[in-house]
Amino acid sequence: MDLIEINQKVKAIIRQAGNYIKQERGKVKAHHITDKSLNNLVSYVDKTAELLLVKNLKEILPQAGFLTEEKTVAQDDKPLRWIIDPLDGTTNFLFGLPIYSVSIALTQDEEILIGAIFIPELDELFSATKNGGAFLNDRPIKVSRTQTIDTSLAATGFPYFKFEYMDFYMSLLEKYIRSTRGVRRLGSAAVDLAYVACGRFDFYFEMELNPWDIAAGLLIVAEAGGQTSNFDGTGSAFSGKEILASNKTLHHLLLEKPTKKRIQAK
Repeated sequence: MDLIEINQKVKAIIRQAGNYIKQERGKVKAHHITDKSLNNLVSYVDKTAELLLVKNLKEILPQAGFLTEEKTVAQDDKPLRWIIDPLDGTTNFLFGLPIYSVSIALTQDEEILIGAIFIPELDELFSATKNGGAFLNDRPIKVSRTQTIDTSLAATGFPYFKFEYMDFYMSLLEKYIRSTRGVRRLGSAAVDLAYVACGRFDFYFEMELNPWDIAAGLLIVAEAGGQTSNFDGTGSAFSGKEILASNKTLHHLLLEKPTKKRIQAK
């Protein structure tokens, strides 16, 4: 399997889907929007973009399975699998905010082989292949060289699906508001990870995500020289339950010891 060749095709496919989403901005009406769950909106744009991605990705690797946010195709656990978020940052998109993205990853037995994130409004395409480096619009990128927490800029997202995590999360947020140069909340986990990969953010932390939110970004950060894990460094971030992403110097400084509140939340 030629990952470089496949990645070139993925980049064309993700641009096509992103450009479709961009052209629909401002056309979505209230009756087009539904609530999948609390604070979790979806419109025809998400679903149409996913169908477009699935169709084109099937042509590249007919044998691969799919794990997708909108479930427009049968979900399976084949060893070779595409993981897709057709529109990460749907709420931003629906409210006219320009920070949203398309995210595609190719995995083999949960090893991430290819990752691509496209931000249509900024025409920024982040991509990586396993052991092949990370790129922004085909130019190599690296994580930041920031060495201390007090000189770092952080990113996060709020756990607004499961409020039982709120006390622990708010204590963590307060800690970083007090100890960094700032904490930003953009509204797209894929964008947050891409921005860690290119050094715009020094680190990113969040809870209760899904593989389609972060799979592509995990590879892009790693290939840019960064490190990802759960909050205490004892496990992978792949499940999305906890994610910490940063450069390698900051990573060990940021690892969070288990606390009673956190254990109870789990």
